[in-house]
Amino acid sequence: MPALNVEFSDRELEDLRQIAKERGTSMKALVREAAAADIARHRALQEGAEAFRRFFAAHADEFAAAFPEDEPPAKGEGRAA
Repeated sequence: MPALNVEFSDRELEDLRQIAKERGTSMKALVREAAAADIARHRALQEGAEAFRRFFAAHADEFAAAFPEDEPPAKGEGRAA
């Protein structure tokens, strides 16, 4: 399995040791779990954003009708130079 060397400050390393000890796990397992949780969170946010984009695109006309002040000006409209 590929590995990654990660550097920590002395304080961070001591905190990791303490947390791992309190949880009864290894530092390696603690860091791996934290990274895996962040990866899962990132994927969920990406999936949520994509679901929102699809929903918004599918209902763009309804949003435009409900919030006309948020629509960009049509070509030819807007400020004169």
